Amino acid sequence: MADRLRQKILSLDDFDAAARRHLPRPLYGFVAGAAETDAALHGNRAAFADYRFVPRTLVDTSARSAATSLFGESYTAPFGIPPMGAAALIAYRADLALAGAAAKAGIPFVLSGSSLIRMEDVARAGGKPWFQAYLPGDPARIDALVDRAAAAGYGTFVLTVDVPVGANRENNVRNGFSLPLRPGPQLAWQGVTHPLWLWRTAARTLLRHGMPHFENFAATQGPPILSRGLDRQLGARDTLAWPHLAQIRKRWRGRLVVKGILAPDDARMARDEGVDGIIVSNHGGRQLDYAQAPLHALPGIRAVAGTMAVMLDGGVRRGTDVLKAVALGADFVFAGRPFLFAAAVAGADGVAHAIRLLREEIERDMALLGITSLRQMTPDLLAPRHR
Repeated sequence: MADRLRQKILSLDDFDAAARRHLPRPLYGFVAGAAETDAALHGNRAAFADYRFVPRTLVDTSARSAATSLFGESYTAPFGIPPMGAAALIAYRADLALAGAAAKAGIPFVLSGSSLIRMEDVARAGGKPWFQAYLPGDPARIDALVDRAAAAGYGTFVLTVDVPVGANRENNVRNGFSLPLRPGPQLAWQGVTHPLWLWRTAARTLLRHGMPHFENFAATQGPPILSRGLDRQLGARDTLAWPHLAQIRKRWRGRLVVKGILAPDDARMARDEGVDGIIVSNHGGRQLDYAQAPLHALPGIRAVAGTMAVMLDGGVRRGTDVLKAVALGADFVFAGRPFLFAAAVAGADGVAHAIRLLREEIERDMALLGITSLRQMTPDLLAPRHR
């Protein structure tokens, strides 16, 4: 398997093409698609093309290293795997495959609050995963989930704040996908015509683990993926506000991260609430269409972040993308879709190969830029494209 991956998968984008063939169309569209016109999705990628490199030459880069630290933890590279909901529909026990590969490679993994595998099981799989939550403005429910994550051994709690309501994902409607799942002839036909996914993921999951449930919405098990009561379980997320973040900060003794910040004023308010880090993100273009690209928002947020760690996700596909984000102020980045597609195509081996590809690109690009550490990746190595 490893040799075949090295021969056929040469970049993260290659996993996208392979997953398109492997997955039923509704599932591929669920991961690959975004909101409405996909303008925010495409804008995330286009933002990286707005910068060109100004490399330095005749520098001994033989001792270069992409290793970095974040929150006092050492990592082999400045990127990690972000939370991705319902991942176990895409690949068998996907959250465990992602967490295991990340732990072996020495990078962080963030478990989604809308995952289908219990947070306790993922925590026992090894490494030091982070936990991400979607929360309504319900103080009792907030406290209960925070306490559950602490009891499970998580050291970093990530609150996603850019999902007050569900997005208008028209591509899901056109592709016949919904959560909760609604079985029907179209979905059945897609399964039959994609037998590898059907047997390796769907049938294997049902035979070994039964009907998947949303396991981490709250302190107790959530509804099955076929439940029509899913919206009630999610709660009124449009009631979540700054006082609830203060509540979490008071109760959570570990590292607290806020994900979904694009406005400098919001970053400043998070800093004042004692947040340890923020993830500059527009949810991969999956929430508000035409939302600003995180890379464009990054410098303004870095300027007001103070001692908070500043991270970024959205559109990262290449080592050059990672280095551009670092130059513009990111301490760390996350890349989501490629790693989930890698898990779909080849399980933990696929994720390990995807991590290796991106890390090798970063190290190669560092040599070409004339730097030996990420601290040297400064704005003077970039030039706006229009010049």
